[in-house]
Amino acid sequence: MLLPIEAYGSSALRKVGEEVPEDYPQLQELIDNMLETMYNAPGVGLAAPQLNLALRLFVIDSTQFYDEEDEEETEEKGLKEVFINPEIIEKYGEDTFYEEGCLSIPGIREQIVRPSQIHIQYYDRDFNFHDEQFEGLDARVIQHEYDHINGVLFTDHLKPIKKRTLQKSLNEISQGKVKVQYKMRFPKQQKKRV
Repeated sequence: MLLPIEAYGSSALRKVGEEVPEDYPQLQELIDNMLETMYNAPGVGLAAPQLNLALRLFVIDSTQFYDEEDEEETEEKGLKEVFINPEIIEKYGEDTFYEEGCLSIPGIREQIVRPSQIHIQYYDRDFNFHDEQFEGLDARVIQHEYDHINGVLFTDHLKPIKKRTLQKSLNEISQGKVKVQYKMRFPKQQKKRV
């Protein structure tokens, strides 16, 4: 089932996610709905807070960025995974810039600097424990989604002057003045006092 994605300005995007218990009701259905919603948008990651659920849960699929015939000298083929109760243990490596976007902030893409490698612990959809290291695009996507479960948006990484230049566009998104091809839920506009 396709779920509505919370738009910029929603208080749900600023909540820190709570741990997901292993017996969380209909967890597998939620994960399937998250994946379907992410692919429909289309996106490479989606976090529970973007669906108005304050949970430490996100899904990613970066495999679409890698072509089997790609001649680059890398073994990285992308990652399709569910992250439950993740904890980034360490961020390391070179700081790299990459243009990021977000399903909750449609139409805005900006260069964001992040460390190139991470060490993370998490549970997969079957609650199997993982202790892994990721690099490159996979590390970036994980960090972006990890920010979401901590109430952080990619625009929070921008310098204040850059964020000010985007403020009009961000306000328009929060007011629903944006066209998207997927379900979105926009913050309710507060009635102005007369």
